[in-house]
Amino acid sequence: MIYSEVAAKYAQLEQISGRNEMTVVLASLLTSTPKQELAPLVYMTQGKLRPDYEGVELGLAEKLALRALSASAGVPPDKAYSVYVKHGDLGTAAEDLLKTKGQGTLFSEGLTLKRVYDTLLKIARQSGAGSVDAKLRELSSLLNDASPLEAKFIMRTVTGELRLGVADYTVLDAAATAFLGGKEARADIERAYNVHPDLGYIVESVAAKGLKGIEQIAVGVGIPIRPMLAERLSSAAEIVKKMGEKAVTAEYKLDGERLQIHKEGDDVKLFSRRLEVITSHYPDAADLVKERVSAKRAILEAEVVAINEDTGEYLPFQELMHRRRKYGVDQAISDYPVALNFFDILLAGSADLTGKPYTVRRKKLEQTVERTDRTRLVPAVTTESPGEIEDFMEEAIENGCEGLVVKDPASTYRAGAREFAWIKLKREYRSELTDTIDLAIIGAFHGRGRRAGNYGTYLLATYDGKRSVFTSVAKVGTGFSDEDLEKIPRVLKPFESSVKPPGVESKMVPDVWFRPKVVIEIIAAELTLSPIHTAGMGRIRAGAGISLRFPKFTGKVRDDKSAEDSTSVDELVAMYNRQTKKIGAQA
Repeated sequence: MIYSEVAAKYAQLEQISGRNEMTVVLASLLTSTPKQELAPLVYMTQGKLRPDYEGVELGLAEKLALRALSASAGVPPDKAYSVYVKHGDLGTAAEDLLKTKGQGTLFSEGLTLKRVYDTLLKIARQSGAGSVDAKLRELSSLLNDASPLEAKFIMRTVTGELRLGVADYTVLDAAATAFLGGKEARADIERAYNVHPDLGYIVESVAAKGLKGIEQIAVGVGIPIRPMLAERLSSAAEIVKKMGEKAVTAEYKLDGERLQIHKEGDDVKLFSRRLEVITSHYPDAADLVKERVSAKRAILEAEVVAINEDTGEYLPFQELMHRRRKYGVDQAISDYPVALNFFDILLAGSADLTGKPYTVRRKKLEQTVERTDRTRLVPAVTTESPGEIEDFMEEAIENGCEGLVVKDPASTYRAGAREFAWIKLKREYRSELTDTIDLAIIGAFHGRGRRAGNYGTYLLATYDGKRSVFTSVAKVGTGFSDEDLEKIPRVLKPFESSVKPPGVESKMVPDVWFRPKVVIEIIAAELTLSPIHTAGMGRIRAGAGISLRFPKFTGKVRDDKSAEDSTSVDELVAMYNRQTKKIGAQA
């Protein structure tokens, strides 16, 4: 596959906003790509090189990418930087500079998709002494042989800012259209993808064998399943009504990190909610699984929570985050012991349990996990009484939990789905005045007074999945401890940007921009309308977006969530409408 053909399709996709049109263009690209190159094409179209659970990170630092561009374009670094600032996008800057140079002439070697992919994968996997210079050489080599349009998308790919707006489900639609004759078969492909979330592998399999290529894909140890997610409602009565006025099961919603646990004999892998392997953060938890889970082969879900070793009480989420480190793990294990709180089992032996009702899975879980001070089942109660659910929630909160997750006892495990078979009930959702939401940091303002020399306020954004953009929603400057004020800038440093990042919409201009990668939890007095912030612009009232009144940082940096997993615009709109109804009812 000639890479110029890929770049031309990317240029088309960039100009399209409608999902149906995008599907047609993407399907055309898939059908014109050799089958053995489909997986690399799909990964690159996602802005990745491998599936998430393999942990291959590509994003190069802005400064290194600019050095490569400067060398290939034959211009001084300050010239490359000024063109970048002018366009606000390294890809467009590369296209501009290489047009000026006349890149892609008779003397350059034409790029293939395979060469671009293999080179980028090589760059991503280089580490250690001399790796920076090696990455610079590899990237410069690609740019030297690239046309201006090819350079545009190469630079966007290496910096993690492809900007095509192609969601995973659009790729699934395109694969169904290209290889199965229409989007009607999308549901079958989606099922396979949810239990084997390697989009390149799925598309390649469908292209090779049609539906037969994926019908044998099943839940298996070692490949994480996309987690089932919960909706949210504001009261126990509302939840019981939504579930059909029948008995439901309420479980503690713990203030920890969700784990998907894969066990094959003595080999245990722990995956995060984002499907990353995080076993190295919790080796003691992996040991607990080996010792206390009787099934030799299993996939389970649990919440790992920091505990007070003397009392066994749950500790706040921020205590657990001390375990998210590369070095000093042994000391962290000693300082911040954890307990595993199991709430689901998806595979036991060779039996796939995802199609079984929750009640069956819970019983199997009880039979599989030995209960100790460090291995527990999440407390649960089954009732049809809203009052009993409310009482159970007060008990959960008193024990250091966030609230409850209420489940339909008859529900199967729907990998990748967010639906009302599981519903969150948190203390904050019961009031029109308080809510906790997860937002991405997109900018910062320099502090004054006691915060001089540090950031004083952060600009936050919510994710608009329909348009694949992050939209500003609030500034927050309260709730930060001295430790937070020192730590968060260090966490943000790798994502600093000299210009507004692609895919960010904000009328407000901070002192420093950040690519949306770091997510923090915020509590607010209420949702309000704002002409300044762009979240949900025009959806409640023309010319107004949604913002937060009196936002405050809760102390939680949500390392377990990607920016795309932050609270969505749709959720904020729904929360605002619920809040308005309550206020109207009380007036």
